[in-house]
Amino acid sequence: MDRKEFLKTTGLAGGTLLFARYPELSPVDKKIRFGMITDLHHDIMHDGIERLSTFIKEMNAEKPNFIIQGGDFCIPKKSNAPLLDVWNQFNGPKYHVIGNHDNDGGYTRDQVVEFWNAKAKYYSFDANGFHIVVLDGNEHNESADRPKGYARYISPVQLEWLRKDLDETSFSTVIFCHQGLDNDAGGLENGTLLRYTLEKANEKAGKQKVILVMSGHHHQDYYNHINGIHYVQINSASYQWLGDNYKEIRYSEEVDKAHPNLKYTVPYKDPIWAMIEIDHKGKITIKGKKTVFVGSSPEKLGVKMDDYIYPIVPYISDRKLG
Repeated sequence: MDRKEFLKTTGLAGGTLLFARYPELSPVDKKIRFGMITDLHHDIMHDGIERLSTFIKEMNAEKPNFIIQGGDFCIPKKSNAPLLDVWNQFNGPKYHVIGNHDNDGGYTRDQVVEFWNAKAKYYSFDANGFHIVVLDGNEHNESADRPKGYARYISPVQLEWLRKDLDETSFSTVIFCHQGLDNDAGGLENGTLLRYTLEKANEKAGKQKVILVMSGHHHQDYYNHINGIHYVQINSASYQWLGDNYKEIRYSEEVDKAHPNLKYTVPYKDPIWAMIEIDHKGKITIKGKKTVFVGSSPEKLGVKMDDYIYPIVPYISDRKLG
């Protein structure tokens, strides 16, 4: 429908007839459904392909608007091509978030984008009346005072892009970032600045434009509500890392030899992921998967839970938000 016809229809018939004739213009029935899996860690897990295959099979049955993986998926080496073949079996739009481990081994994030056939390191798109923003939390902080370890930072350039992108949409917005914006223990270094940026975008819009922020990275299951915005952590599809103090061989000798880092984790028996639905009023429904640990639980091993802050659990909680 062109602008002239739009005005004609509006003037002659009013909004009710307009939306009846062109339902795609009506916000009333708009909702979005998407599946999210994160932190598969194919380069550590011995059964990454099987875990992803289970997810893709269910997503093709559920037919969400899109699927997204939240990072720490796989490094861009040729031997990981079969994993991408499984991912590409989804019969619909599919999107990627870059994690800190996806460029392990000296690979660049540009190589990751090319290997995955991702849109970009950070980008946005619209889906069924909602605006979706994917951030790259792996940029380098040039400050000499930056924390040691993996980069976990949003640069001034990306921050300005985000502000402009939020200015240009009127749709309810969902943000994805591998690292949590709401977790000081390993989340974004400038997470407070990012949260403030989202809050200012809502204030400028005069409404709750940014409604939800979703992250992976922490391999935990938690939720925070900060200044009107929902922050949801989606648990790893595979495991929690425990380290050398709690190592335990949980699979066969053959698996341990081929995947030596597995002994430093507490794996989940089955893959877990979440299905998220958001309606036009901002009501958010999350349906998560549940499983059990393989081998000894963190409690049995004597893991100091305060070191992790949030509980170590083999599930993603069901939630109703908004």
